[in-house]
Amino acid sequence: MDVWVSIILSVCAASTPLLLAATGELVVERSGVLNLGVEGMMIMGAVCAFAGAQLTGDPFVGALFGIVAGAAFSLLFAFLTLILVANQVATGLALTILGLGLSGMIGEGFVGQPGIKMERIDIPFLSDLPIIGQLVFGQDPIFYASIALVIAVWFFLFRSRKGLQLRAVGDSHSSAHALGIGVLKTRALAIVFGGACAGLAGAHLSLVYVPQWVEGMTAGRGWIALALVVFASWRPGRLIIGAYLFGAVNIAQFHMQAQGFGIPAQFLTSLPYITTIVVLVLIARNRRLTMINTPAALGQPFVPDR
Repeated sequence: MDVWVSIILSVCAASTPLLLAATGELVVERSGVLNLGVEGMMIMGAVCAFAGAQLTGDPFVGALFGIVAGAAFSLLFAFLTLILVANQVATGLALTILGLGLSGMIGEGFVGQPGIKMERIDIPFLSDLPIIGQLVFGQDPIFYASIALVIAVWFFLFRSRKGLQLRAVGDSHSSAHALGIGVLKTRALAIVFGGACAGLAGAHLSLVYVPQWVEGMTAGRGWIALALVVFASWRPGRLIIGAYLFGAVNIAQFHMQAQGFGIPAQFLTSLPYITTIVVLVLIARNRRLTMINTPAALGQPFVPDR
């Protein structure tokens, strides 16, 4: 039983950064903006969080550094795409390339240094309960933040006036502008929120999942987060299912290698990405499912009337 608890805890740790990054990107895309720079924002959040924790000795301050780094990086994307009306796809790709290179430069002096891990929360008596104690009351703080964030985003999008305005901007920015909704402001705030979530996801990688800095440690998780938004058909609740499914696949490869399955290690390493491709292909076959919740103005630039 202890082995299964350990496996489930590993799945939770592997799924949390995916859930955080995907939740932020879902809000961005609901506003009609396609930001492919999630990977770049995640890696910047990871290196800045690790650096912040090392410099201050406090992993919570490090996590704050990661959030600020992701949000600041997203501001660059917002300026280029909203103000200069640059192509969103090209700008997002450039943001990812910039983030990967810049993070390597910033983190060069931190390679090989032992990290300061954000410890799991220990609630007296509750954390000591068999099985459920560790799974429910013994997780790290960012795990609880990720679950609370999904609930908050669902409530914001579907139970609040501002959420309705954001979805209106994503479905028809011209109509929203005619009704007096600030399209550029709404999209800018959504982009910054998405960047902050991606930065926190990166912080989880370098402070909880693998408490150290390794260049390129996001390893494509930003792209998986983008696929998760499509997998969830832009619905926050479904993100939890998708994130934990992909997290389980990611952890399964390590256990399969440890058990000595006669499968090439290279294939097992690529398993999460193969799963991503297969899921996207299956979703694409059902056009109605794909289009039913897709923001109608996704990826379309908006230039207000002069």
